[in-house]
Amino acid sequence: MFDRVEGGNECVVVNIELHGEDNYPGEFLELVKSTQANIVGTVSVKIRSPHPRYFLGTGKAEEVEELVREAEADLVIIDHALSPSQERNLESLLQCRVLDRAGLILDIFAQRARSHEGKLQVELAQLEHLSTRLVRGWTHLERQKGGIGLRGPGETQLETDRRLIGARIKQITKRMDRVDSRREQGRRNRKKNELPTISVVGYTNAGKSTLFNRLTDSVVYSADQLFATLDPTIRKLDLGVGGHAVIADTVGFISKLPHALVESFRSTLQETREATVLLHIVDASDPLRETRREQVEQVLKEIGADVPQILVLNKIDLLDSTERNQLLDECLGEDAVAVSAVTGEGIEDLLARIAARVQPLRREGWLTLSAKQGKERAMLYEKDAVKQEEIGTGGEFIMRLEIAEHDWHRFIKQTGVDAELAKHPV
Repeated sequence: MFDRVEGGNECVVVNIELHGEDNYPGEFLELVKSTQANIVGTVSVKIRSPHPRYFLGTGKAEEVEELVREAEADLVIIDHALSPSQERNLESLLQCRVLDRAGLILDIFAQRARSHEGKLQVELAQLEHLSTRLVRGWTHLERQKGGIGLRGPGETQLETDRRLIGARIKQITKRMDRVDSRREQGRRNRKKNELPTISVVGYTNAGKSTLFNRLTDSVVYSADQLFATLDPTIRKLDLGVGGHAVIADTVGFISKLPHALVESFRSTLQETREATVLLHIVDASDPLRETRREQVEQVLKEIGADVPQILVLNKIDLLDSTERNQLLDECLGEDAVAVSAVTGEGIEDLLARIAARVQPLRREGWLTLSAKQGKERAMLYEKDAVKQEEIGTGGEFIMRLEIAEHDWHRFIKQTGVDAELAKHPV
C-alpha cells in the first residue's frame, strides 16, 4: 500500500494502440502538453484486447513501472478509458497516480472553463466520473478487519463520500436546470422573433473561435491549442442585405470524447441541435482532416443534430495554390467554402452562403404611404427595409423596399396597411 501523492507534474505517457481502434498519439501528446505536464517518458503499447487487471498486459505494465521508477515520475497518463479497478491496480503497481484519457480531458476542461455555466458543467462531469472511482482512495481502510470499534470503517467512509458527492451532483443539476431554463427562454425569444441561428461546430483547434471573432468582431479567447475555449458564446451576426442572425460558438469535439462531458454540456449542444444551419469548421491544413470531419459527424449524429451544414475549410492561408485546388476538388458537389479566419480571405463568400441558407423569402417592390403614416414609415426604416425613397407631390412617401417575408407580414399585421408591393413607383 502507498500514500497517494496529490501533486507533481512529472509524467509518463502511455500510448495505446488497441486492435480495431483508431490511434492518434500526436494528438494525445498535445492534450498532455496542454495541461502543463512535464513528459519524462513515453511508452507505446499494442494490444489485441484489454488485460482485465492492468489493461496494458502484465509485461508492459512492468515496463511502465521501471520507467516510472527511473524517471521518478509522479503521474502516468494512459491514452484510453480505464475501469476503476484497472486504474486502482495500476496505481498499486506503479506507486503513483494514474490518469486515463477521460480524466485527462476532464482536467483540461476544468482548467479552461471560465463562465459560471462552464464551471458547473465541468464540475458535474468530474463528480460523475469520480463517483465510480471512490474506492481507490480508501483501500487502506478496507484492510481493517472486524472487531469492537473497527467494524467497516472503510465502507462507512465510502458511503459518506458517495452521499456527499450525490448531494453535490443534485445541487449542480438544479443549478444547471435553471441555466437551461434561461437558455431555453432565449431560444424561444429568437424563434418568436424569427431570428435564424447559426451554430459553429468542428474538431478542437480547427479555428472555430478565431472565425467566430472574425464574423462578429468579437474578442472571444482563441489560441493554437486543444480546447482553448469551452464556454458557449452567442453573438449577433450581420448578414448585410440578408438581415441578421444569431451565431453560437460551441465546445470543440475530439475523438473518444468522454460520455460524461457530452451529457454535462447538453445545454451547449442544444444550441447545435436547434440551429438553422451548422458551420462545420475543418482545418484545411490538417492531413487528417477527413478523419476529423468524420469524428465530428459521428458526435453530431449521437446528439441528434440533424441540421443542414456549410462546410468551412479554414486555414487556407497555410496552403499553396496546388493544395487549395486539390482541396476544392475533393469537396466538389458540397456546399463548401474556403476561408482564412486569420487573413479574412473568403469571409464575404461565407457570409453570402450563410445568408442564402438562412435568408427567408424576401419581397421587393414599391410602397406608397401617406404623409400621415410617418410611424409606419419609421417601422420600415427600423427593419432596414427602405432602399430608396421619393417624396410625392402630395407629401406621400414613395419607397422601394427589400423586406423579409415574415417581416412584411408582421408589418401588415401591426399597422393594418392594406397594400401590395408594386413593380414600379405608383
